[in-house]
Amino acid sequence: MTLPSKIRRRPIIQLAERGLRVDGRKFDEYREISIETGIINRAEGSAKVSIGHTQVLVGVKAEIGEPFPDTPDKGVLIVNAELVPLASPTFEPGPPDENAIELARIVDRGLRESEAIPFEELCIIPSKKVWMLFVDIYVMDHDGNFIDASAIGALAALMTTELPKVEIGNNDEVTIIEEEKKLLELRDMPIAVTFAKIGKHLLIDPCLDEEDTMDARLTITMTKDDNICAVQKGKGELTIEDLYTAIDICKIKSKKIRKKVEDACKKN
Repeated sequence: MTLPSKIRRRPIIQLAERGLRVDGRKFDEYREISIETGIINRAEGSAKVSIGHTQVLVGVKAEIGEPFPDTPDKGVLIVNAELVPLASPTFEPGPPDENAIELARIVDRGLRESEAIPFEELCIIPSKKVWMLFVDIYVMDHDGNFIDASAIGALAALMTTELPKVEIGNNDEVTIIEEEKKLLELRDMPIAVTFAKIGKHLLIDPCLDEEDTMDARLTITMTKDDNICAVQKGKGELTIEDLYTAIDICKIKSKKIRKKVEDACKKN
């Protein structure tokens, strides 16, 4: 922990001991969440998500390619994340660092393990041609908790993704008909909820100051049936009681966030 972080840590802990946070929120309170969809014309699906001052842009691009050998009759999902240098002085240009790689894995795991995407419906010709979905995440402004913002953005972008109709001709030649498109219908809506542990307290949706001084981080991704489909623990230690508390809060908060995503996608 850097010296500035150590200096900021003391008042944050003192506030937490009094049941307070640096921005006046309750421990289980999110900052304002804003979701816009359909903002990138050239993408098959897109969304911009803001949580407080944290802002993330997500685009979905679809291409026809070959399936993986072990899943010849299923489509492909590839999630990439970029921490744009202008978003934070701690983000550097160049190849994805460990934070960007972890972010992409958390989003990917939530979508994959929830079985939200109907991969078999993305198959065009088994073992030969399938739809490949590229989910590209760009953290445009970082003020803490870009994990939840990215997961929400990926979900909203996929929920508004439209795939063109395809026709199969001689010699398995695939023709794309751009004029006819169909909405990608997801089977679930996984929601990621992130906590920071500061002292003995769990704080939902940590802002940047709280992230810089937290003792541990936990992200739980939950399906619409309250099933946990993914868990990612960051640095530090958590107790069993911490985990149970986080799960109970996640059940409540994920439902509210899911409703926001549904409402935003209906406006698209």
